Amino acid sequence: MGWFSFTCCEDSTMVFIELLNERYARWKDLVDFRYFRTLKSKNDMTDLDIAFVEGAISNTREENLVKKIRDNCKKLVAIGSCACSGSPANQRNYFDKSTKEEIQFILDRFGHRDKVSALSEIIKVDDTVNGCPMEENVFLTKFDRYLREFGVIA
Repeated sequence: MGWFSFTCCEDSTMVFIELLNERYARWKDLVDFRYFRTLKSKNDMTDLDIAFVEGAISNTREENLVKKIRDNCKKLVAIGSCACSGSPANQRNYFDKSTKEEIQFILDRFGHRDKVSALSEIIKVDDTVNGCPMEENVFLTKFDRYLREFGVIA
């Protein structure tokens, strides 16, 4: 599996780390954490069964990377409100004309897209876990379902 984070406050990542604190003994022999930059420095995103992606897409680098993630996983799950709906990370989408003009130099300097987007506006999303942070029990239910789907548990 891979865990990826884009434009957001990374609260769902913190919830997942807390879940690892409680469940690591059970999961360590079941899950190959191939990509998880919060936990490890050597990561590989190729041939993932599942990618959990947190955050909205705000710049061209993120857009290209999320497309690469999609191409390298069997299932992709949007994690948290920003990934699922774009909000609240997409606040600048609703700025008035004057404010947009005021920040345009920053957007240009850092390669930001005209619009901050939910994942589903850019790639195919197979599933979602809403919330800010993610709804822990919903995530756990879906995580177990994917462990069964990929033949990791019966």
